[in-house]
Amino acid sequence: MNIHPSVEQIYTGCLAQGAYFIHSNGEALVIDPLRESTPYLERAEKLGVKIKYVLETHFHADFVSGHVALAEKTGAKIVYGPNANPSFEFHSAKDGEVLEIGDLKIKVLHTPGHTMESTCYLLIDEDGQDRALFSGDTLFLGDVGRPDLAQKAASMTQEDLASTLFDSLRTKIMTLSPEVVVYPGHGAGSACGKNMSKETVGTLGEQLETNYALRANMSREEFVKEVTDGLLPPPAYFPENVALNKQAIPGFEELLADAGKSFDPVAFEAMANEMEALVLDTRKPQTFAAGHIPNSINIGIDGGFAPWVGALIPDIKQNILLVTDNGREEEVIKRMARVGYDRVLGYLEGGFEAWSAAGKETDHIESITTAEFAQRLAADPAAVVLDVRKVGEYTAERMTTSINLPLDDLNARFNELPSGNPVYIHCAGGYRSMIFSSILKSRGIHNIVDIQGGFGAIKNQEGIAVTDYVCPNSGVATNPPAPEAAVAPAETVTAESNGATFLQRLLGRFGR
Repeated sequence: MNIHPSVEQIYTGCLAQGAYFIHSNGEALVIDPLRESTPYLERAEKLGVKIKYVLETHFHADFVSGHVALAEKTGAKIVYGPNANPSFEFHSAKDGEVLEIGDLKIKVLHTPGHTMESTCYLLIDEDGQDRALFSGDTLFLGDVGRPDLAQKAASMTQEDLASTLFDSLRTKIMTLSPEVVVYPGHGAGSACGKNMSKETVGTLGEQLETNYALRANMSREEFVKEVTDGLLPPPAYFPENVALNKQAIPGFEELLADAGKSFDPVAFEAMANEMEALVLDTRKPQTFAAGHIPNSINIGIDGGFAPWVGALIPDIKQNILLVTDNGREEEVIKRMARVGYDRVLGYLEGGFEAWSAAGKETDHIESITTAEFAQRLAADPAAVVLDVRKVGEYTAERMTTSINLPLDDLNARFNELPSGNPVYIHCAGGYRSMIFSSILKSRGIHNIVDIQGGFGAIKNQEGIAVTDYVCPNSGVATNPPAPEAAVAPAETVTAESNGATFLQRLLGRFGR
C-alpha cells in the first residue's frame, strides 16, 4: 500500500475514530479533529508548519469535534462541503473545489447520503496523482455510512438517503483509481456503521472486491435494502452531538479548567447533595464490585468508555461527579468531553480509598467465578441468568437457559427485567455486566450476582450447557471464534432501601 509520507492517521480506539494530520512545505491541515487541540498543535510545532485548514467531512454524531477551538488557536479556516449550516464562520466548499497546502492539493468531493453535507477529500500529490481519499462516514472499510441518522433534519427517509448514497459512491468514489488509499472516519466498534473492518487503512481496489455495498452489478434497490437492513437504533446522544458540532463551544483545554476540581469526601458529599449529581465510578469492574459509593455507576475507563457514557446517561447536561483511579482524572474528563458531557463538577480527591478511610458508607456487588456459578446452577437449575450482550452475540452462542437483555437497551427496557432471587448477570468478558449491575444497584435492585469473565469463561466451564456456535453471517454452526476481549482498546494515540443517606436521593436520577 503506497501511503503518502505527509499523512498521519491519529486513531482513537475508544471511539473507533480516525482524525488526520497532513502537511507539506510549511503548511498543514487537520481532518475531523477530536475536541482537544493539543495533539494537533504539538505536531504543527514539531514540524514547523502552520495549520491552514480544518476540514470536516460532516456534522459528527458520535463525538464532539474540536474544529472551532483549533481554528481559534491557529487562525485556520474551517471547511465544510455543500449543505452545511453551522452557526460559526466557515468556508462552504463547492463540489470539485481544490484547496492547496504546500505542494499538495485537496479536491472536495461532495458525497451526500450518510448526511446531506457529507463530503470526502481527495489528496492529489506533488505529481498530480490521486493518492488518498479521506472518506469520513461515506465509505468505511467493509461498509458504508448508515443512512438513518440525518433523515429528520433532511426531511428524507432513510431509504431516500440510502438512494442518494448509492449515487455518491458510484459517481464520485468508485470511479477513482483502485490504487487510491482509503482513510475512513471510523473502524470496527463504531455505531456509525454495521460491518466495519478492524483495519483502519486500505485501498479502494480492495473495497471494490470485498465491500458488499460496492458490488459492480448491484442495483439501486438492492443497495437500499442491504444498507438499511439490520440497522440498530443509534445511541441517544447522537442528536445532541450533532447540535453541539453546529455551535461554537469551548475546547477541551478551556473545559478542563472548570471540570478538573478535586473535592475531599465531605465536600464531595455536599456537592452531590447540592447539585443532584450522578456519581460515576470509572475504575475497573472488579475493583468497583469489591467496594464503591452507594448508588454510583460504574463505566470503566479501560474499555469502550465514551460511547457507553453516551449510550447510557440520557442527559448530556446531567451534573456528574467522578471517582477515578489516582492520576487518571484528566483522562476521564477528556474522554467524556469528546462525547459532549461537559457538566463534570469535579472528582473525589484520593479516590474511593479516601471515601472509605473517612468512614463513609460503602456498598459492593457480589461477583463470583464460573466454577462457583456452576455449583449454584447445579443446586438450582431454574436460576435466572441474564445475558447483557448484543442480540447478535447472544444469537450466535449462549447459555441454553439464559435470557437476553442487551446493555444498550437497559434504559428503554428496564420494566422487562426478569424476576429472580438472585439474578445472575454476564456479558462477554465482564465489562458490560458490571455496568449493567451497577445501574440496577443505583435503582435499588440488590438481588444480583455478577459472573466474572463473562461468556468467554462460562463456555469453558464444565457443567454449564451452551448452544453450538452459529456464524451470524451464514447461520451455519461452525467452530466458535476466540472469546471477545473483556475491554475495548482505549487510546492509540423488586427494589428495596439501601440506607437513609444522602445517596438515597440519587436513586432514579440515572435514566429514570
